[in-house]
Amino acid sequence: MKDAGNDKGKAEPTQVRAQEDERELVRAALRLLGIRNLVLAIHDPSFPSDDAEDIGRGSPYTEGGRRFLRFARDLGFNGLQLGPQGETSADNASPYDGTIFSRSTLSIALARLTEDGPWGALLRPESLAKIVAGKPGGREGRALHGDAHRAQRAALREAFAAFVARRGRGELAPLAARLDAFKQRHAAWLERDALYAPLCAEHRSGSFHGWAGEPDLDRRLFAPGPGEAVACEERRRELLDRYRDEVELYAFCQLVAHEQHAALRTVTAELGLKLYGDLQIGYSPQDAWAHQSVFLKGYLMGAPPSRTNPEGQVWNYPVLDPAQYTGASAGALALVRARMDKMFDEFDGVRIDHPHGLVCPWVYVADAPDPLRAVQGGARLFSSPDLPDHPLLARYAIVSPAQLNRAAPRYADDWITSLSPEQIGRYSALFDVIASCAEARGRSTTDIVCEVLSTLPFPLRCVLERHGLGRFRVTQKADLDNPKDVYRSENAAPSDWIMVGTHDTPPLWALLDTWQRTSALPRQAAYLATRLAPSPAEEGAMARALASDPHLLAQAKLADLFASEAANVMVFFSDLLGLKETYNAPGTISDDNWSLRVPRGYERSYPEMRVRGAALDLPRALALALRARGGAESDERRNLISRLERRAGAAR
Repeated sequence: MKDAGNDKGKAEPTQVRAQEDERELVRAALRLLGIRNLVLAIHDPSFPSDDAEDIGRGSPYTEGGRRFLRFARDLGFNGLQLGPQGETSADNASPYDGTIFSRSTLSIALARLTEDGPWGALLRPESLAKIVAGKPGGREGRALHGDAHRAQRAALREAFAAFVARRGRGELAPLAARLDAFKQRHAAWLERDALYAPLCAEHRSGSFHGWAGEPDLDRRLFAPGPGEAVACEERRRELLDRYRDEVELYAFCQLVAHEQHAALRTVTAELGLKLYGDLQIGYSPQDAWAHQSVFLKGYLMGAPPSRTNPEGQVWNYPVLDPAQYTGASAGALALVRARMDKMFDEFDGVRIDHPHGLVCPWVYVADAPDPLRAVQGGARLFSSPDLPDHPLLARYAIVSPAQLNRAAPRYADDWITSLSPEQIGRYSALFDVIASCAEARGRSTTDIVCEVLSTLPFPLRCVLERHGLGRFRVTQKADLDNPKDVYRSENAAPSDWIMVGTHDTPPLWALLDTWQRTSALPRQAAYLATRLAPSPAEEGAMARALASDPHLLAQAKLADLFASEAANVMVFFSDLLGLKETYNAPGTISDDNWSLRVPRGYERSYPEMRVRGAALDLPRALALALRARGGAESDERRNLISRLERRAGAAR
């Protein structure tokens, strides 16, 4: 797709050589520093789009998305971390509330449906042009979730109608065959997901909890009560017949989404980028309905009070039933296995969102009148053998009362004092399944990324050690007064993942403004000097230089990641590009949340900002890290540092 307005002409040979040279320099430095993975994190809506394909929301499957992948590769990144890619509702953009099997049809690149190829030009070019021209203005740099959701649905219905008509004329036989094979392969989840929206419309409620009237079976269609199995099966067949067209449309859209993702994997493999998926801990209402038979009755999952969220968090997520971990009806284990098999089929690695929920979930009473108070008075599912306010949890306890530290809060990391190997194995039941799925797909445990933030309960720590997995070190959160703080870079281990920030934190560039206003910049500078100065004698001068130049301090903050012992570095796209807007403010509901996008013209603006030090400069950061790490001097090392420093700040 051509669009001269986006400067997408072929790069000049000298520019290509400069990009290749810089990429090799960065990767040589990573090898010398022992960095295995340098991963750029970005969620689907944030990708840039070319003008002629921009519906108001990004996608890695668009031409603009692919160009951004090449941009990341040329900078030296060797991996890409996406967010959850499940289907979301029109009024909730959070990917962490999306479906666990169905892919987001919002990420389908409509422009590819206008072209001859795998989907036979099913969408009229003028239909896409109308969507692009009609998207609302005034929100430059932000995804327009609701508007894109409505426009995308209409376009996909048009494409499906064209497919049905042409299939009826005996055309598009290969596509029809692929659709039939797709429906057969994914029947276990596809049918359930396809029926949910029609039933919501029939019952006039967007959640199955609000479905009322007859037939009452619909609320538990796939979780029949005693004596209801035959009636539920008859009702299911009736619904499939009644909503045949809607079910076929759903399957068609899912086929397109899955095939475009498969094409993306080919692209990332060719670029040398490992592709990481995101396994969210939560379940959409659609999944809570479809798989309710494997969830624990009477309890929900949330987050206890913590350093980041002192009041705790009400998530309203269902929690897997421990009674279904083993035995003939190990439905919970089967659901986890099905999710992981699909994830490892579609990604090279997987980020586990809130692994606590798979090992020692924090649960609270589901029907409490005050959910926040219930969360604050909750308990760990497997670590509560004798709590008077949660007597029902005793049956699931893995530990005995003698193994509790009664002096600590029940959510504290040291609530459990000891565990036997057998107990660790029981806590690790779901992680063992994840590890076996990874092995079956040719992955290693190092391809599993665990989002462990401020809290690390003892059982989770033991499970991570069992599988050789590390935690997250988010350095912008480091407590400079506590040498043992978990977020300080000097406490990172090789198995850890280290980063300045995540999708839930303010960008580094916004923090610089805050540190300047609050006079915190000198303290940050002094700390970074202890980490990066080649010798103690040089710390003072470096601290003064960093304190006087916030842009240089930002580069040092990135260098601090590479100077640590962690073998895995992750950079969120807003930190890379010098953006100051926040992608997600946890606990906030607004149009701005989950909407930040890569700016238009980033290919021009990033080199310019990098020259000014207003965007992250990998060569400069790596040179700082190499000098800080010291080690045996060699001509190769000195030459590499010199070449990196010459590239630092250079516009390509």
